[in-house]
Amino acid sequence: MKILNIGSLNIDHVYRVDHVVAPGETLSSTELNLFCGGKGLNQSIAAARAGTQVWHAGKIGNDGAMLVSSLRECGVHTDLIQVSDGIPTGHAIIQVDRHGQNCIIVHGGANTSITPEDIDGFLSHFSAGDIFLTQNEISSLPYALEQAKKKGMLVALNPSPIGDLASSPALDWVDIFILNEVEGLQITGESNPQEICTALLRRYPRCKVMLTLGKSGCLYAEEGRRTSHGIYDTAAVDTTAAGDTFVGYFLSGLCLGNSIEDILTTASKASAIAVSRAGASVSIPDRQEVASADIHLISRG
Repeated sequence: MKILNIGSLNIDHVYRVDHVVAPGETLSSTELNLFCGGKGLNQSIAAARAGTQVWHAGKIGNDGAMLVSSLRECGVHTDLIQVSDGIPTGHAIIQVDRHGQNCIIVHGGANTSITPEDIDGFLSHFSAGDIFLTQNEISSLPYALEQAKKKGMLVALNPSPIGDLASSPALDWVDIFILNEVEGLQITGESNPQEICTALLRRYPRCKVMLTLGKSGCLYAEEGRRTSHGIYDTAAVDTTAAGDTFVGYFLSGLCLGNSIEDILTTASKASAIAVSRAGASVSIPDRQEVASADIHLISRG
């Protein structure tokens, strides 16, 4: 089993600020760093660092070579990444406050130039039983979900940013939803984690739900089964890649045939480590670091 991630590729501009800027306010940053990012890139790197064979497919502009290099250095296969002439690479403007919390503005750039024909080409290299992963940061997303499912792949969706995807019929093709409370609320209208899972399972009976809950840990649900897990004790520096780290480690665990309990433990540890340092993809730990991490569970979920 291998993972195909047709996902976003962004250059992140990360600004350190005292607090997130308010409407009408001009705020000076104390630091600016450029990082390789995009939810797609982060999740591919996390899955590869967790020990899985990952192929990343997508598009960059002529200014995006650093992203391909970063993926390769982390063990991700990059031969399916294309260059869109005349369209800049996607980018993000990220504010990180003194508490490590962030807010993000994303410009899609080349990520929004992916066509159905591109999707067909990407999928042609994979077969039934492989995992297909994507996020809502690329174009032709509904087509990609449908074609991956028809091919017999296990379709995993991180529906972020949610946008009009919340009511899209394309969600019928999803096997695994990996989402947070905000996205769960936007899709189901429910705010309670258990009710979010109940609503999703009622609407999509064959799906599995992996709901991340920030400081409350995470909740996994499928028909007839629910399992929760807490968080680990680390000092928050930058939460930018926490969710993406969880996604990559979760899917890698499925590929490796691990139990859900073991997967939640490992993914939660990996996310805690990522939160403890700055940056997006550069903060994601490898499996050896996660396995040897001396961190303690501070809530049971």
